[in-house]
Amino acid sequence: MDKAVRAFRQQHPSVNLVSILSLSLPELSKKIQDGSLPPEHVFYAYVGKALQIARETNCITEYMQESETQLQHTKPGEKKGLLYGVPVSIKDSINCQGHDSMLGFVKNIDKPVAEDSVLVQVLKRQGAIPFVKTNVPQSLISYDCNNLIFGQTCNPLLYTRTPGGSSGGEGALIGGGGSILGFGTDLGGSLRFPAAFCGICALKPTGNRLSKKGVISGIFGQKSVTAAVGPMAKDVESLALCMRALLCEDMFNLDSTVPPLPFNEEVYSSTQPLRIGYYETDFFTMPSPAMRRAVRETKQLLEEAGHTLVPFELTNVDYSVYNFCFGGMFADGGVTFLKNFEGELEKGNLGVLFWLAKSPNWIKTLLSWITKPFVPRLSNVIRSLRANTVEELWSLHHEIEESCHQFIAQWKKLNLDVMLCPMLGPALLIGYPAKLSVAVSYTMLYNSLDFPVGVVPVTLATDEDEKELKNYQGYFQDWWDRALATAFSSAEGMPVAVQCVALPWQEELCLRFMKEVEMLVTKKNMIV
Repeated sequence: MDKAVRAFRQQHPSVNLVSILSLSLPELSKKIQDGSLPPEHVFYAYVGKALQIARETNCITEYMQESETQLQHTKPGEKKGLLYGVPVSIKDSINCQGHDSMLGFVKNIDKPVAEDSVLVQVLKRQGAIPFVKTNVPQSLISYDCNNLIFGQTCNPLLYTRTPGGSSGGEGALIGGGGSILGFGTDLGGSLRFPAAFCGICALKPTGNRLSKKGVISGIFGQKSVTAAVGPMAKDVESLALCMRALLCEDMFNLDSTVPPLPFNEEVYSSTQPLRIGYYETDFFTMPSPAMRRAVRETKQLLEEAGHTLVPFELTNVDYSVYNFCFGGMFADGGVTFLKNFEGELEKGNLGVLFWLAKSPNWIKTLLSWITKPFVPRLSNVIRSLRANTVEELWSLHHEIEESCHQFIAQWKKLNLDVMLCPMLGPALLIGYPAKLSVAVSYTMLYNSLDFPVGVVPVTLATDEDEKELKNYQGYFQDWWDRALATAFSSAEGMPVAVQCVALPWQEELCLRFMKEVEMLVTKKNMIV
């Protein structure tokens, strides 16, 4: 990367790379399309910036050198896709032909994949240039970003904080300005944690709105919790442009399991007032003062803009977390998850989970019973990791379906369009996500329900939030609650986001709501 950038700068010393990096994706795309900005200038501006951010945060795993060749093949006058000439970054677990998809496992080194994932194929057909792959936590089942091959990725805004995970390399690279558009996956918040922690936007679509063919999963075959692939960018308009480009005939032809639903422009561009449900807490993970304030301030801005805000009462989140999320992901007792680690250095950063997955059912049952009076949450987590019979798994799937129908019925009863929810934040200290698996409750609920959900940064943590945090006890006052209070601390100035949720297959409405939140927050900040 260094060599390529130096060669370009020698040949084009007068090109203003900083002005290129300051453009939003829609602005950049327009200039490339109308010929006023050569794709070559854009490409090397981002290669240079990506290299700088990689040195600062350790976010890149591989430079795709063939991107330089692809760049040379972008001919003037040819039919241009919507992402023509746009350099894009790709999460390690999304297959790119000729490159490893390592997932932080040593055994996957030097095993280049034979074919691009459908996502990457469509991106290329739309003119985008995938140029780097980015770091992930070992196995993907984590919201930190650390593995034994590449080490720890840091948050570009504050190096002592995690960038989130598992799409943490993407969050760090885009948050630092080294990529204008990136792609990750989300099984429990893996797009949303990095976006929220690094101060950018992300969209987790409904599980099958975008193709997952050629995208490697952390737990093969698991169907209880729905994973999704989605975009990350600095602003909502960039995400919308990306979805317009991806929801095309190529996507539907290359993967016929994806419903042929083109981007609904009418829904996205509507200005009708919205009826918005909201809640400040899920009564399982106590929100930090900054999280609660983020929802309240956003609610007020939306009401002042003429939207209707309706309180939504969440129930049984603890049951969902233990039984649907943890119980669903590890319904085989953790056997599939463990297989990933065969022949690996078993350290990882998954500690207790790893040990429990190796234990037989009777030990899990015994431990669950022993810990129940002292640490009820740990007791429930241990119980949720028991191996299920086929009958039990089918029963679980039925329960998950029923729970989804009940949630939608409550939504419809209130006649809601969308929902405003808290998002975990500010960014936790490095190393803490591994100790705080229970804090995925705010995000993983929407993987279990399979609803589209986006993240928009709305505020920064303040000194006042920090003072209030001293009184943080959590709902259970257990070790996890105490650890979370520590993990949140000393984060003044770090971004805090909200989640914007819509019903299944309504990504355009979700983006429309995100755009509204983003616009109102930007307007408020300009006045301040």
